[in-house]
Amino acid sequence: MFYALTFVYERFRKNCFMEKNALPNPTDAELEILNVLWEKGPATVREVNETLNQQQVDGREIGYTTTLKLMQIMTEKGLVQRDTSSRTHEYVAAFPREKVQNQLLQRFVDSTFQGSAMQLVMQALGNHQASEQELQEIRDLIEKMERKS
Repeated sequence: MFYALTFVYERFRKNCFMEKNALPNPTDAELEILNVLWEKGPATVREVNETLNQQQVDGREIGYTTTLKLMQIMTEKGLVQRDTSSRTHEYVAAFPREKVQNQLLQRFVDSTFQGSAMQLVMQALGNHQASEQELQEIRDLIEKMERKS
């Protein structure tokens, strides 16, 4: 009984205090599933599972029930939406890829670089030999940003 009350309270607390328009933070495994849904569009658990197994580089197979359980959790978290109108339920990402990427990047910059995008860029450029084309794209982006301000 205590466990059930704790579970209900935690869900209530998360729903009440979650920032408006804040996305749930996907785990690495959930992000893999979201990538499949963004690429394929609406898909069944079986289709997602087959795609994940085709993408495996280490040869380990991901079980269907593992994918099913993750997608059920993702539905509860609000990361995916499930269409139950037909016998085979289809899932679709609840948020566009860009919105999730922006949130994950902002969290990363905030936690790792104390909110400094400049430190992130300097670190990335310092650890990577940028090609002339990449450098030109960076210059173009800077010019575009300067024109906006």
